[in-house]
Amino acid sequence: MSRVDDKIESIVQLIEDLKIVKPMDFESYKNDLGKKLASERAFEKIIESLNDLAILFIKEKRLPLPTDDENAFEILANAKFISEDLSDRMRKAKGMRNILAHQYEFLDDEIIFEAIDTEIVKDAEEFLNEIENKK
Repeated sequence: MSRVDDKIESIVQLIEDLKIVKPMDFESYKNDLGKKLASERAFEKIIESLNDLAILFIKEKRLPLPTDDENAFEILANAKFISEDLSDRMRKAKGMRNILAHQYEFLDDEIIFEAIDTEIVKDAEEFLNEIENKK
């Protein structure tokens, strides 16, 4: 199994973990600190792992290496491995991950919950499908 395959398997498990720990609704998220923190940590790990996967895939395909973390998705879009739209969503998720990790006091809980509840799983699964289809 390649490093790309290993990373894909790891991300699939992280997505399943998020589905287990995330609260069903915003009120539960807001009022259950344990579930809130677990959901946010799972979100962070998924985004970091997706970025790692992007870099591994870039290296495997011998594309130009990214100059920073966020442009790995742009490189994949420019090479037509993922769509521009998906690249944009992944860059935004990476930015949100950075805010979660480094500027926690500036978070809007409703925006974070929406990303955790509906966006990250859909975007991560789309990204994984695109990468798997183009290995």
